Formats: sequence, structure tokens, C-alpha cells
Amino acid sequence: MTTQPPADTAPTQGAALEARDLRQTYGTLTALSGVSLRVMPGEVVAVTGPSGSGKSTLLHLLGGLDVPQSGEVWWAGERVDTLDTQVRATRRAGRIGLVFQHHYLLEDLNVLDNVLIPSRLAGTRDEARARDLLARVGLGGREDSLPGVLSGGERQRVAVARALAARPAVVLADEPTGSLDRNNAHAVAELLVGLARQERAGVLLVTHDDRLAAFADRTLHLLDGQFTDSVPAFL
Repeated sequence: MTTQPPADTAPTQGAALEARDLRQTYGTLTALSGVSLRVMPGEVVAVTGPSGSGKSTLLHLLGGLDVPQSGEVWWAGERVDTLDTQVRATRRAGRIGLVFQHHYLLEDLNVLDNVLIPSRLAGTRDEARARDLLARVGLGGREDSLPGVLSGGERQRVAVARALAARPAVVLADEPTGSLDRNNAHAVAELLVGLARQERAGVLLVTHDDRLAAFADRTLHLLDGQFTDSVPAFL
């Protein structure tokens, strides 16, 4: 079922992230056909679906890495799909936290400098906050360590701290525990969701894993470019 966005073009008051009637095709392939959703501050929403259902396309559009052929994307009350690429990138650094299946840490930078990357890009470098986040993910005292000496679970903890460093409105997490064993996956998921809720950041989890989706306040199922839930995406 496709949920239609509101008729007016004003953003939803207080929404961390909002998408309205997103449509995207690649040649004859329809990736998304009218997808709408909303994430409020402190809310955790999971998007599940099989490979090829449109999850990656949706994530790219929500994160401003691509722009929809039609539809709207709003971050913290500002429409961003119409912005210039460079302006959108600057906004993304300050408003969107990203966590991927693989940590994507820069191997030649220490842990602290990796965490500081988003806030530096946003022009809000805050070393005290980065150190605090590292302590909160259990890596206090490891600021000078290089990623190569960390375990997989520790690297993903650094990625969680990095995602929150610039105080984003929303964290987009793409299979954030997919490369971890069961115990580390649960610990990292708890950290990500717990810290984001404390920070009043919205979280959108894109996952195949029902155990990760169980951390969400609600789950939306994507199939063939549309949400198939009986409950509307707009609540």
C-alpha cells in the first residue's frame, strides 16, 4: 500500500526526516513508486524488504546522496532535494548521521579524528563531544588508537559515535550490524538506538535482520518500490 503525503507543501512540525511520494526509475526499472514516510525526534523506524525491493534507493534519496525524479525530502523542516549538490552536502554533514554495514573508518586517522569528521565538515568541530561519545560507547581512553588495532565491534562503535558527533536530526543506518557476530550485533544495536534516543535523534534502520528491526518503534515493509504495511506510514 502506498501512503499519500499531505496535500500542502509545508513540512511536518518537528519532524526529523520526512519523505513525500518519492518516485525513482532507472530505465525500465521502477525502484520506488510513491513512497512516503516520517521519522520524529527520538523515534526509531525500521525499513525491511528483500533484495531489489528499493531499500538502497530509498536510503540514497533520504540521505541526499541522490535526488528523486519526483517527490520531496525534508530534513528538520527544510526541503533538501531541490538544493544545489554542494549545499546539500553541507546540510547533510550537520543533519544526517550515517552508519553502514562496514565501518568505513579512515585507517590513517586515529579514533578521535575519525569521530570528528562529520562535525568538521559541518563547521562545528567539537572535540569534547567526540571524547564524550567515545566514552559512552565504551571506548574512552582509545582516542589515539588507529582503527587497525580495534576489533570489528569496536570499529562499529566508533562509527556510531561518528554518526552522532555533529548532533544530527536523524541517523540513517544501513545494515549497521550486518558484519558483526550475534553478541556484538546486539551490543552495537543497543548503543545506536539508546544513544540516538538520548540525543533525541530519529533513526531509520534499513535491514534484513528481524532482530535488529525489533529495536524499532515501528517497522515498514518495502516490496517492489512500495510500502506494503496495512498501517499508514504517516501516523
